Amino acid sequence: MAVVSKKIGIIGGGISGIAAAKQLRQYEPVVFEATDSIGGVWKHCSYRSTKLQTPRCDYEFSDFPWSQRDNMSFPSYQEILDYLYSYATYFDVLKFVKFNSKVVELRFLGDNNGRSGEYGSLLAGQPVWEVGVQTAQSENIEWYAFEFVVICTGKYGDIPAIPKFPQNRGPEIFQGEVLHTIDYCKLNEDESTQLLKGKKVIIFGYKKSAIDLAVECAQANQGPERQACTMVVRTSHWTIPHYSVWGLPFYMFYSTRASQFLRQRPNQGFLPNLLCHMLSPMRRAVSKIIESYLTWKLPLEKYGLKPNHPFDEDYASCQMAILPENFFPLADSGYIAFKRATSMWWFYERGVQFEDDSKLEADVVILATGFDGNQKLRAIIPDPFCSLLEFPSGMMPLYRGTINPLIPNMVFVGYIESASNLRTTEIRCKWLSQLVDEKFKLPSVENMLQQIRKEMEIMMQTTRFYKRGCISSFSINHIDEICEEMGWSP
Repeated sequence: MAVVSKKIGIIGGGISGIAAAKQLRQYEPVVFEATDSIGGVWKHCSYRSTKLQTPRCDYEFSDFPWSQRDNMSFPSYQEILDYLYSYATYFDVLKFVKFNSKVVELRFLGDNNGRSGEYGSLLAGQPVWEVGVQTAQSENIEWYAFEFVVICTGKYGDIPAIPKFPQNRGPEIFQGEVLHTIDYCKLNEDESTQLLKGKKVIIFGYKKSAIDLAVECAQANQGPERQACTMVVRTSHWTIPHYSVWGLPFYMFYSTRASQFLRQRPNQGFLPNLLCHMLSPMRRAVSKIIESYLTWKLPLEKYGLKPNHPFDEDYASCQMAILPENFFPLADSGYIAFKRATSMWWFYERGVQFEDDSKLEADVVILATGFDGNQKLRAIIPDPFCSLLEFPSGMMPLYRGTINPLIPNMVFVGYIESASNLRTTEIRCKWLSQLVDEKFKLPSVENMLQQIRKEMEIMMQTTRFYKRGCISSFSINHIDEICEEMGWSP
């Protein structure tokens, strides 16, 4: 079968893939989207109640503002999808997208001598990667050759992270129904209501997806035959009820230059580093102020949900979640219950059992246990590059959140998180476009690895949940350095 040769291939049609296609559109990239729609997790991993975690003005492309950007409400997932489609249509990006085209394999065409010294040009002048694609219409694999490939499949969706159970104590012995949130997202309103209504439902997890799901479960269980939805919480995280604290907008505490000056960041000089250490009591005080507000505002102690770690750590790891307005009122009315469990658990015939021998009966168990994004990459990226996707710390080594210096002619967009992923994704794609056009040169491989280590050290020092790879505490510095590298004024 003939191989189609192009300059740039983009894998994934979510926010990152569409942003990359827009910035690289002069090269007519090919975007492979495994489904029939753009939008990524906003399309395929959202509930009816899913909303953005920030006001819309903090989640927009620089050259495509929201039509109602002064509306401070959090847009729904459908509004996000409409906005993304409008953006892709306005900049005529959809013509590059091949829908229902799943990438199943990558082949490296270059040499395997390892990387040292200079990284080299992204456009090598000849194909470096072959991409095997399977379409919905055929089981045959079509092959495309590219000079470089942009991976935008993201860390979420597609492959669920399923807990491991002792032998003969897994879902197979449970007489009820077990599903992951990714399965729940595929249900329509009638199907989800039928699944939950009048049932004893257990949800494992206490992050945003689990919280939203508990609200939907409680709303489906209104009526005389109601059953409380039980959330099994292993690690509690700080949640906030809205986007202000003691009457001040939340961004003032963490997302201004003044607030981020209090926090460690890569490449800060001796004097800023000294001031940062001297002002550390102020940094801890800010975290304590927010914690005291949340403890006063929310019944965290009543339900045993007050975290043992500082609020700073959740923000620095992108773990903070904004609660639906009716979450704790539903708990107060008996529609949502909580079970703290720090130990192992497994199934028995009528529900789940914990290491302390306590049991919970259930009709339905839903696993809000996250996704295995690295498994998606390992499934398509060949050896030896597959072994280079993670450092021993568990984080992906990405220079400017984009380039793995040890993998040639391949970039990753959407794998390092921030408080506004769209904003940092767009600036990285602008940086990538300038790099492809050879408007600037990359540092040596060793210097890029050194920069990556500096950022990882900051993450590891600021939060115990660093494996998510989050730059929220130094996002402004991150964007400044990207701009400076392009020769732009921050």
